[in-house]
Amino acid sequence: MANGLDWVKQDPLLQAYHDQEWGVPEHDDQALFELLSLEGFQAGLSWLLVLRKRPALRQAFHQFEIAPVAAMTPVAVAALAQDPALIRNRMKLQAVVTNAQAILRVQQEWGSFDAYLWHWVSGQPVVNHPKTAAAIPTQTPLSQAIAKDMKKRGFKFVGPVIIYSYLQGAGLVDDHLAGWQRPGQADEHAE
Repeated sequence: MANGLDWVKQDPLLQAYHDQEWGVPEHDDQALFELLSLEGFQAGLSWLLVLRKRPALRQAFHQFEIAPVAAMTPVAVAALAQDPALIRNRMKLQAVVTNAQAILRVQQEWGSFDAYLWHWVSGQPVVNHPKTAAAIPTQTPLSQAIAKDMKKRGFKFVGPVIIYSYLQGAGLVDDHLAGWQRPGQADEHAE
């Protein structure tokens, strides 16, 4: 975990997330929705806080099942804003519901949210092999294009920086440093 990835050593929860989830290509719509929601909650906050709140967020948002979340009422969202176990930003809470509704529309058009997302990278992760953490961008033309399209489709909290982080987390973009290998797997990034 050298070369600027000391952030993952700050807490075992961060280490586990990085080593087991971050950058693994995800194709399940429910998991993709959960990650999009978590990325929205992270805006302005630490990822560690979001991971600590994830169990409560899962419970509050029906395990991130898209249809039940899309049906949540403003009254339900207002009640969530009172729960100290959650990130209580009302705009972020409402964005989860709004984004579930947008995903349902995308699923009708594309067959799945997965198909919509992965078409942006022709079905294959973009592998960058950066040599240092400083070489990893916060946004790219790809994340800018996806963010623009998602905003047109009614999604909230989907700016290009959030979307780039989302693409990394969901494995559409692989920004693991050159030479890193997932524990228990062969070295896919060694040069």
